[in-house]
Amino acid sequence: MSIASNLEALRLETEAKGVQLVAVSKTKSNSEIMEAYEAGQRIFGENHVQELIEKAELLPKDIQWHMIGHLQTNKVKYIAPFISLIASIDSLKLLKEVNKHAIKANRNIDCLLQIYIADEDTKFGLDHAELIELLRDEEFLELKNIRICGLMGIASNTDNEKVIKAEFYELKMLFDGVKASFYRKDDYFNILSMGMSSDYKLAIEEGSTMVRIGSTIFGKRVIKHYKNND
Repeated sequence: MSIASNLEALRLETEAKGVQLVAVSKTKSNSEIMEAYEAGQRIFGENHVQELIEKAELLPKDIQWHMIGHLQTNKVKYIAPFISLIASIDSLKLLKEVNKHAIKANRNIDCLLQIYIADEDTKFGLDHAELIELLRDEEFLELKNIRICGLMGIASNTDNEKVIKAEFYELKMLFDGVKASFYRKDDYFNILSMGMSSDYKLAIEEGSTMVRIGSTIFGKRVIKHYKNND
């Protein structure tokens, strides 16, 4: 199937349930991204800053770029002027850096807090206690050029659907609790980003409002190496 037909099929699943679709375009060529763009896709997710910058310079300016990979503080300044959403915030230190460069760029930057839900050492994110500590931190409350729009999590890389569903369920419960306790009056806190090509159906069942889909749209990815990647 073509990229356009893959997108059409996915939209039938996601739009009917009010779920936002992020096309994960890491390692994909500009021509492949343009095929998705011409099929109506406008939100694309990238993992590495250098690759993101290269694509943003050459591709249509109405694309909404999401940074979905682990982000180092020293790379924030390169994407702050144009990034639409940073989905992988995992520390107050990183948030402070985003806020600093958002001020320099004279804009506000939407962010998601990444929560550690998988039973794997290779994943990044805040645990529950760290999340609550961050949300109550006085330094965090003083950051005026960032906006926390929700939570993001990556489930364990396993074929065990019970494990994946339990992790997604836990994140949904945490999202609901944070919404009620900290963002009850804030309509912008409405994104629960969970689910990728291998598990997005389960994620939607458990309450995801944003899924990050790569191989289901573009096919199997080809590994490329970028210098100074995160």
